[in-house]
Amino acid sequence: MVGDMTYANQYLTTGGKGVPCFSCSFPKAPIRESYQPRWDGWGRFMEPITSKIPLMVIEGNHEIEPQGHGGEVTFASYLARFAVPSKESGSNTKFYYSFNAGGIHFIMLGAYIDYNRTGVQYSWLEKDLQRVDRRATPWVVAAWHPPWYNSYSSHYQEFECMRQEMEELLYEYQVDIVFSGHVHAYERMDRVFNYTLDPCGPIYIGIGDGGNIEKIDMDHADDPGKCPSPSDNHPEFGGLCHLNFTSGPAKGKFCWDRQPEWSAYRESSFGHGILEVLNSTYALWTWHRNQDAYAENSVGDQIYIVRQPDKCLLQPATPLEDALL
Repeated sequence: MVGDMTYANQYLTTGGKGVPCFSCSFPKAPIRESYQPRWDGWGRFMEPITSKIPLMVIEGNHEIEPQGHGGEVTFASYLARFAVPSKESGSNTKFYYSFNAGGIHFIMLGAYIDYNRTGVQYSWLEKDLQRVDRRATPWVVAAWHPPWYNSYSSHYQEFECMRQEMEELLYEYQVDIVFSGHVHAYERMDRVFNYTLDPCGPIYIGIGDGGNIEKIDMDHADDPGKCPSPSDNHPEFGGLCHLNFTSGPAKGKFCWDRQPEWSAYRESSFGHGILEVLNSTYALWTWHRNQDAYAENSVGDQIYIVRQPDKCLLQPATPLEDALL
């Protein structure tokens, strides 16, 4: 698992360290960030890996790339350059889809299109979850770009609207693990639902630390003076749904004054992770720091993830088609 692995839209930088983008420093630049030869170069660079190892992707904010008159055209490169099993999973778009691999049903969701309960994506997600046969794929793993649970100042509660719309559905169907990127650091959450520790909630893992030109994120929202205001971290898509916590040590506050109880481990290092499904009950998650790549038996973070469906109210494992008969 590698998050934030390409910045193809940032084809130029100012040469300074940590400069977020060329057009941020030069907003009147004529080409801005839709320079397609940069995508070609990235593709050639990745070819030795992608020609041998399947790569499943989901869109992020750096793939928006507004083009045309007033930025009417978005995600043109993402939609044209990547092949995903959207039709095979009943989706009519590459913005969200699902697939099975090694005892896992993977669900890839789009955070930069409509995710509301009345929308097409939500309807597709519900049907997709209903179709999951836990006898064939006991594990269900979901992924999308920006995190719902995140204790760093960067992108703090940025996609709270999406969480409020979709979290209950993922909880109802007992999604086991959620991966996200966007925050340029590593963080693993304990099982959580609605900001409360819950043995039936998913384990959320932020793995957006693949590497970038913007530096690693280091400030936590619970560090003194680092709590962003509710008007900060405005998402590229959707509105603001920021809220104060209603229970626990952070009751009545926008930020915790310590590492939140649902944040199990966090570290400001670039890295990658490996998920190994051992059987229908146990999976091993290992996160490696990039700087430790050549160290023997180096592990940054490692846990066994245990499924306990007998202790949680799972939906029937019967596929939707059978249930309708």
